[in-house]
Amino acid sequence: MHLSLPLQAAHAALALSSLLAVLTLPILSLLAPAAARGTLGFALGTKNADGSCKTTADYQADFDAIYAASGSTLVRGYSASDCDAAARILPAAASKGFKAVLGVWPDVPSSLAADTAALQAHAWRYPDQLYAVTVGSEALYRGNFTGEELLEKINGVKAVLPPGVRVGTADSWNKWADGTGDAVVRGGVDIIMVNAFAYWQAQEIGNATKTYFHDIARAFERIQDISGSFDRPELWNGETGWPKDGGSDFGAALASTVNAHTYFQTAVCGMLAWNVDVFYFEAFDEPWKPRSEGDNGVSADETHWGAMTAGREVSYAVRCVAP
Repeated sequence: MHLSLPLQAAHAALALSSLLAVLTLPILSLLAPAAARGTLGFALGTKNADGSCKTTADYQADFDAIYAASGSTLVRGYSASDCDAAARILPAAASKGFKAVLGVWPDVPSSLAADTAALQAHAWRYPDQLYAVTVGSEALYRGNFTGEELLEKINGVKAVLPPGVRVGTADSWNKWADGTGDAVVRGGVDIIMVNAFAYWQAQEIGNATKTYFHDIARAFERIQDISGSFDRPELWNGETGWPKDGGSDFGAALASTVNAHTYFQTAVCGMLAWNVDVFYFEAFDEPWKPRSEGDNGVSADETHWGAMTAGREVSYAVRCVAP
């Protein structure tokens, strides 16, 4: 069994207004380590390379590979019911000393009901393995709900879960920064995940770290201003990453394994050094995926974003090294 890394007690409790003030400094200055480091987790899909659903044994093998490559013992999924994820991943996590964040897809009544039922059935058996639940993934960004409507969904899911399980949502940084999510913050949710991709803003790799820090800082500052606290809600960077060789370019953002490695070591490791918790997108390539759309509606390949291949072979180093 792997030993779980301690999750930081004061998540992102740094004054991010100070972070905004240093964004004009050279990148190496941004990477000066803080007193504590953030926690690293990985986004993890529910399907194997051929599109078949993962079994508990598949998740156990995933966890072994993630731990060996990074030392991380935390993963994030997007649906509790898809491929019976809650039923399969939570016992795997228990056997390997991992924790999981599971998702509820509230966009249609059927998925909301299925994911909520899956959590209700399995969360009470594995409360120690369920770190948090995110209700919605960029639902505000897509305009599917108002903040008030999303808050209602969050509170409905929280009502059926064991005490102590954090419940919140994940959305694009700009929907927090522009106030779209203010009602969710004011509603007192436990956890908010802020997604930020310099790649999807068409930034060349030399400007990617600065853009990433700027976006996270703007979102965190707004959330903390509305909540009046550095400690509640608990804040995470819910997604960030960079595509490897074989992926699609997006403007000046060029897909390459070299660039993905650079982004991880510079941007992600820099954010962790600032004691901000980060979920990296993603652990493994997912060749079964259809093409996806970026911010401008252009179709793009999202099958080559893994820090490891679909066969669990490491593509580039995902342990942070001192600059």
